[in-house]
Amino acid sequence: MSSNPSKITAIVGAQWGDEGKGKITDFFAGESDYVVRFHGGNNAGHTIIVDGNTFKLHLIPSGIVYGEPMSIIGNGVVVDPKALLDEIAYVKEKGIDPKLMVSDRAHVIMPYHIAMDGALSGHQGNLAAGSTRRGIAPVYADKMFRNGIRMVDLLEPDVFKEKLEKGYAFCKSIIEKTLNQSLDISMDEIFDTYSDYGQKLKSYIHDTSVVLYKAHKSGKSILFEGAQGISLDVDHGVYPYTTSSNTAAGHISTGTGVSFRDIDRIIGVTKAYLSRVGESPLPSEIHGDEAKMLRDKGGEYGTTTGRPRRVGWLDLVQVRQAVRVNGLTEIALTKLDILNGFDELPICVAYDVKGKRITEMPASLTEYRNAKPIYESLPGWGDLPENIWDKGYDAMPQTLKDYIAFIERQVDCPVKIVSVGPQRHETIIR
Repeated sequence: MSSNPSKITAIVGAQWGDEGKGKITDFFAGESDYVVRFHGGNNAGHTIIVDGNTFKLHLIPSGIVYGEPMSIIGNGVVVDPKALLDEIAYVKEKGIDPKLMVSDRAHVIMPYHIAMDGALSGHQGNLAAGSTRRGIAPVYADKMFRNGIRMVDLLEPDVFKEKLEKGYAFCKSIIEKTLNQSLDISMDEIFDTYSDYGQKLKSYIHDTSVVLYKAHKSGKSILFEGAQGISLDVDHGVYPYTTSSNTAAGHISTGTGVSFRDIDRIIGVTKAYLSRVGESPLPSEIHGDEAKMLRDKGGEYGTTTGRPRRVGWLDLVQVRQAVRVNGLTEIALTKLDILNGFDELPICVAYDVKGKRITEMPASLTEYRNAKPIYESLPGWGDLPENIWDKGYDAMPQTLKDYIAFIERQVDCPVKIVSVGPQRHETIIR
């Protein structure tokens, strides 16, 4: 093991995604040698603002925008090769020469996965999570069925054809016979198109687990960038209203091949209020004018879909779980500036489920559907002093410090990073 494990940092979402991870990742990415994605696909989105330039990325880690770090897409990520090629072209257009590697073991999203995603959403009805219909769930399912095609297969025509015949027939049968939809693309067309994608991506495909192992051994700094948030984790989230991968920090080991023992800094990004894209009960959700004000002020519209996000007050039942399951060493609290001007700020500290007080996220869907928020109200802080980030933590209003201290006590984790604006410098480190 390296003598300096602190050179590995992980950043994960402590809510439903959209917590401002892009900004916090951006804060660390410039100083990292490697920036790594470990799960999910192009259903996630990060918005990064660097020197006034806005980048919207879906698949490539945000380290790409700095030119220096090597960006790595780990084996736990599922890759739509066309989306990846489009994104490489997008960063090149913005004047960046992409330093990028993709794991040879990452699974490939095929056209039949995208077709099945749309067909499945109708089938699931009330239990549908509100899919982005990019083929994410079906490709992960195929991975577990062992019907999957990996990046390395695109470079080996015989193996690719052998696997494609099985995967295509399997999915076509489900789409047409079970879900009563049609699959219009032929297998030959897929073979030719995806073989071509493989050739275009060939120079980026590597055994990234070995690359990262050697990097760590030689003392390089590595940043793991999570997508989405704990409540969307397929095991620990509000199942089945989740994503199709593990969003928790523990998945870094399986999603990249880097030992979990080597990671000692895990930052959970927590927005000072709540937002959610997609379906599911949401105990602290608010509606009407108050919700519209919060949504517009916070720019709560999806990076990937543009969908208006549902919004609500901070839910510490959720954050408590994030601290525990991820083993968070600290919290980065974001978007505090959006709460400027509120006289009172409700925080959900527990749920009332038919008269019973619950302080941890229930696995029972019945309990979660019946959960009513139990709020404690804290005084707001009006407006923040100008250029507060230059003055530091001590210059913050006492009511804001009290708000932060309250969160720390409730979830038993220190808030070490406080974000008070979208720009990189609008950040206070304690």
